[in-house]
Amino acid sequence: MRVATDIGGTFTDLVAVDDNGKIIVGKSDTTPNKFEKGIFNVIEQANIDLKDIQMFFHGTTVVINTLTEKTGVKTGLITTKGFRDVLEIARGNRPDLFNLKYKKPEPIVERHLRKEISERLDYKGEVISPLNTDELNEILTYFKEYNVKAIAVSLLHSYKNDEHEKQVLNYIRTNYPEFSVTISSELSKEWREYERTSTAAFNAYVKPIAHDYLTNLEQNLIDKSSCKKNYIMQSNGGTSTFEIAKKTPINMIESGPVAGIFGASILGEVIDENNLIVLDIGGTTAKCSLVENGNVKISTNYHMEKTERYAGYPLKVPVVDIIEIGNGGGSIAWIDDSGSIKVGPKSAGADPGPIAYGRGGNKPTTTDANILLGRLALRNFETSTSLEEIKNKFEISLGKQLNTKTDDLAMGIVKIANSNMLNALKLISVRKGYDPRDFTLVAIGGGGPMHSQALARELGIKKVVIPSTSSVFASWGMLMSDIRHDYSQTLLLPARGISYKEVNSVYDEIIRKAEETLNTEGVEASDVVITKSLDMRYEGQEHTVEIHVPYENIDENNIEEIIKNFHENHDRMYSYTLPENELEIVNIKIQALGKLEKPKMIETDTEEGTALKEEREVFYEESGWIHVSVYDKNKLKVEESVTGPAIIEEQSTSIILHDGDVLQKDKYGNLVIEIGGQ
Repeated sequence: MRVATDIGGTFTDLVAVDDNGKIIVGKSDTTPNKFEKGIFNVIEQANIDLKDIQMFFHGTTVVINTLTEKTGVKTGLITTKGFRDVLEIARGNRPDLFNLKYKKPEPIVERHLRKEISERLDYKGEVISPLNTDELNEILTYFKEYNVKAIAVSLLHSYKNDEHEKQVLNYIRTNYPEFSVTISSELSKEWREYERTSTAAFNAYVKPIAHDYLTNLEQNLIDKSSCKKNYIMQSNGGTSTFEIAKKTPINMIESGPVAGIFGASILGEVIDENNLIVLDIGGTTAKCSLVENGNVKISTNYHMEKTERYAGYPLKVPVVDIIEIGNGGGSIAWIDDSGSIKVGPKSAGADPGPIAYGRGGNKPTTTDANILLGRLALRNFETSTSLEEIKNKFEISLGKQLNTKTDDLAMGIVKIANSNMLNALKLISVRKGYDPRDFTLVAIGGGGPMHSQALARELGIKKVVIPSTSSVFASWGMLMSDIRHDYSQTLLLPARGISYKEVNSVYDEIIRKAEETLNTEGVEASDVVITKSLDMRYEGQEHTVEIHVPYENIDENNIEEIIKNFHENHDRMYSYTLPENELEIVNIKIQALGKLEKPKMIETDTEEGTALKEEREVFYEESGWIHVSVYDKNKLKVEESVTGPAIIEEQSTSIILHDGDVLQKDKYGNLVIEIGGQ
């Protein structure tokens, strides 16, 4: 049996598939103080015998939580002489241009713990001044005195030549093995000193905590289940073994959310839908991403905590291009200083949770609003809370101050939440040169199916797909994933008129390293798949466009086709081209997959009985309260159609059909909705 668990801000999800292809799902509360407890709780609730687990996949928020809550270990930095303040200086392109009181992000390493060492490389990686290791003893003694637990090493131009960083690493391991050490070149071989240093510092900051967490979890799994094939979800949409993840935990920063995006791309292959916009609404956040021609977008320009007014912290690691906002089922509705109602980013979480949970929560949330509108049935919650109690708390918190009826207030909360999500969906589509009408919307998470039809209508999307395991879909995505590692190397060469031998030899060296890593993870050579790409730009530009390279080697015969593809992609993204300008190759990249055996996909079983559960009153914005039919998702027959307005219910979510929407269940249990009026 294969088991995948995903720890979210509110719930811990599980999907398991046995040898016959039967799917088992589970959902339990996240246990923030001890995440492992929530994992074994959900396994127990799903009635899975630990001894039956043959392969285990895991997505976790332990890294992102440690970083955002600033609960990592005390960290020191060793850098090239003259560059100790690179974290403080950061970038000058501040996001809030006219804010005279703008403050840059506070460095994660205190200034007195940022130490310089004598050494210098030039931009080609050639040694100008040799490394003076004699200075290290004084630096490390100082770190010990101030109880430093982890050290980041980031030396100038080490992306071109990592020899000095490796010497520092070996010195510390030999003479001061008590320190946990990260060198920037093992995380990124791309230029930009601030971004590389920031990445190394944050990896060092979280490394001991992630190491202990993964070690404890793995030991528990081995002791209780004897399972030795344990994989962790990475931010690039692939997995790695626990051992690799312990060395570079920063690659797990979006461990959970990206699994759903990758799962959607796999589902798209099965149902013949290659262009997808994926919307994942959980208890705390809403996340969205775009899949083009079956390919998940990956970026190495990730910024933690970035907003319109705050630069955030750059991390130079491969992350699925994902937009995340603080709008989920548990997002709290509140009134700002101007008297306007807002939804999120604060969340009620799992404890106390929304009012409907009956655990002491008294602040209105999106989930409570959907209950008051009849879209969610209170009986599906394990609670003693009544509808009247929810109404009363809405009235106390918001209604009296706004002088608004409860129905209109609840609808307003849903509309504001939808507006926030709509803006996020536009950021990953319209703002990047894509027409949403050319895509199918895949709605996942507990809240996705409730909001997706209204959002699709706003964007002009004609089709919505609700996967059979939508509320725990990120876990399903993990089961379908492969081991994956991404590598890049900055070259900065003209695209034309050069000897391509250097480019191809660097590709060969990176591929050799990737194959060695996959071999240590137990991947056979026949199961390795390599994909190449280039980051290119017009000469004099700052940023790049990634272009797929479908050739074994780059040469004079195919470089013009690559350049043509660059012009086309640049035009789509920025709506102009400069064909008369010279081009540069900035980074070469490879994606290395270690293919894992996938579980079978079997056709769905339909539960016995009538699908129609009841008729009830539901509030729609266009028509107010109307009488609609409510259906049990599990009792819908394959190819059976339902026309909106209607509601399709399951234990963990509801699908809201608007007037004219037509839903049909496919043979795998997915719900395919044609949006009315499009």
